[in-house]
Amino acid sequence: MKNIFVLALVIFCYSGLIAQDQTPKTDARQTAQRARIRQGKNSGEISKEERVKLKAQQRSIRRTERRAKADGFVTSDEQSTLDRKQNRANRGIRRAKHNKKKAE
Repeated sequence: MKNIFVLALVIFCYSGLIAQDQTPKTDARQTAQRARIRQGKNSGEISKEERVKLKAQQRSIRRTERRAKADGFVTSDEQSTLDRKQNRANRGIRRAKHNKKKAE
């Protein structure tokens, strides 16, 4: 009985680790987007209001990714949703960095 419990625990932990590695592209894009927002803040290209909106968008993407990984497997529909949200975030970052608003 104890062996079965230990085996079930190992399988459960391993499945969680597999889910963490299912979205390396998403993780890399998140890191790049955070760096772009930080760079825009430091250079004054992104205003405070824009930064608040962009950070909220990044939180939404992270929340969606956590929900997708919660069951241990990221489906193609879930990955498509993540990709779509990140594409939208990329456009928002670009627009914020290249508009006339400047940080004060």
